[in-house]
Amino acid sequence: MIALPFLGGLAVFAFSGWSPDMVRRVSMGVALLTVILALVAYGEFDAQRAQLADNGVVLVEDYALDAAADSGLPVILRFKLGLNGISMPLVLLTALLTPLAIWASFTGIQTREREYYALMLLLFGTMLGVFCARDLLLFYVFFEFTLIPLYFLIGVWGGNERRKAANMFFIYTLSGSMLTFAGVLYVGWKASQLTGGVMAFDFATLSQLAEQGLLSSTEQWWLFLAFFAGFAIKVPLFPFHTWLPLAHVEAPTAGSVILAAVLLKLGTYGFLVICMPFFPVGAMQWAPFVGVLALAGIIYGALAAWVQEDVKRLVAYSSVSHLGYCLLGMFCLKMSGMTGSVLYMVNHGLSTGALFLIIGMIYERYHTRDMAKIGGLARKMPIMAFFLIFFTMSSIGLPGLNGFVSEFMVLLGTFVSQQADDVATQGGPYGVWYAAFGATGILLGAIYMLFMARRVLFGKLTEPEGGFDGSAGLTQDLTGREIGILVPLAVACIWLGVYPKPVMDMMEPSLQPILATVAKVDRSQFGEDRHAAPGRAVASDSPTFASAMDGAPGTQFHHNHTSNKIDPNHIGENRRLTRVTAIAEARSPLKGEGRGEGTVPVADEGRPYAATDRVVLTDYSAAAPSRTNQEAR
Repeated sequence: MIALPFLGGLAVFAFSGWSPDMVRRVSMGVALLTVILALVAYGEFDAQRAQLADNGVVLVEDYALDAAADSGLPVILRFKLGLNGISMPLVLLTALLTPLAIWASFTGIQTREREYYALMLLLFGTMLGVFCARDLLLFYVFFEFTLIPLYFLIGVWGGNERRKAANMFFIYTLSGSMLTFAGVLYVGWKASQLTGGVMAFDFATLSQLAEQGLLSSTEQWWLFLAFFAGFAIKVPLFPFHTWLPLAHVEAPTAGSVILAAVLLKLGTYGFLVICMPFFPVGAMQWAPFVGVLALAGIIYGALAAWVQEDVKRLVAYSSVSHLGYCLLGMFCLKMSGMTGSVLYMVNHGLSTGALFLIIGMIYERYHTRDMAKIGGLARKMPIMAFFLIFFTMSSIGLPGLNGFVSEFMVLLGTFVSQQADDVATQGGPYGVWYAAFGATGILLGAIYMLFMARRVLFGKLTEPEGGFDGSAGLTQDLTGREIGILVPLAVACIWLGVYPKPVMDMMEPSLQPILATVAKVDRSQFGEDRHAAPGRAVASDSPTFASAMDGAPGTQFHHNHTSNKIDPNHIGENRRLTRVTAIAEARSPLKGEGRGEGTVPVADEGRPYAATDRVVLTDYSAAAPSRTNQEAR
């Protein structure tokens, strides 16, 4: 399934003697064959669905190269693929939209067709590879390779500012990915503790790092940040979104469709399958911050869309708003919210991809997207008007269509986030106010989308000076080919709006282990300094520290109840510390009078200290030579 688009793209590029019509037919044939393989994979997936319990993966292909044995490099390279309940819906979404985007390009692309369709097929293969990869290094290779085809699609076949848009897209995404790559290497190095000193990147091994305590809280904080840099830009999460509107506006129609419907989901998918299960403590520490950025993106994106005159730019800003809901549901730590988040990825791809297709169809006829120059088109294009209204209603969450289900589930999960349940016994990080602000995005979304539909379709008929352009063989209203492109998307929107249960049942077995991993993190250890710099407010359950400090001779503290500080300078007035339930990690031995601080829940003989007590630790090894630095740690 992954190899076929790559081979097809190479064939299309290599056979320079093919006519443009032959290139189109071969490209469409390869894309349709890939769809068939995706459906076959779904059939096999459905037959093996019972294996998804306990974080299972089906249809696994695993080819390992032990570079340590072959070349002396201490690393295991794997080409490991597989599908679970999160990746399968996104694979099907990609398989549906890419052939439709290629079909939509038949009249819009009239120059350098061979290179264009070759790049589209290469992009198809890399997107499937991202969703199927079960090795972090392989995931990163596919993740980054998506930049190359889309860069050229925007830069060669885009609008007047195509070079600026392509450069912004490439620089933004590559910059964040460099930090992510550093995180990939660090995680692989840490995994060597489980593989006999050889670096490994497969998901099964990496998931054990946090479970076995091989990643400290501080490390997880920084690793989450490293991966956040790459994924937040790809989503894009506010305020890292500034590359997106120009990229959408300047990209050819198919490029905008693939960018909005699939490529943006690579970021949300990365958060869900990498950041949350591999760095659960970091995910919990960053969750409130991610929620604030998601809400800011929801409201800002909606307000920015409202004031746009370019229809394509309006829909581009709507993506900034919509993707905020994906992250809000993902980090609320409720199954309803997480299921709604993944379902939102699929639903946004269907409705927004269809809107970009319709905008492209209008542009091919009038060569403008300015709402001041086009209006009242329902009189001349009633079929187009029907589809535009339909997908507008889908986008704003009309009950009975796909958008409503996912928005409702995300807001429900956010609303009840703080309520404890059997999985999240401490509750989640969000609550009523997050849901309230999130709901304003739905209201604003209805305003700007209906505003756009009214101006484009109704009122006085307004056309550019040149009028309708039928030189490419187009009719005034949609052709049979264009209707055939939009009908499958409309059917999918209705199906997911009326009966989403099969898709939700597919997702939940794979979401349950992720939710359980993050939900069991003890948030009380973060105290009030949850977002402070690592090393100052990060707690750990290190047995070495606890055993060294629990009632050890010479380890005495004075507690100042007024300032809520434990002061080691009043040694004569100390009371013996009898229990340490969590301690601050110290990565280097304390020397001389060096001091380290951390938020530490402790208890003494007189009163249980609160989790917000501040502790100052001092090495008294000079006064007590028998105490070693290691014991002091």
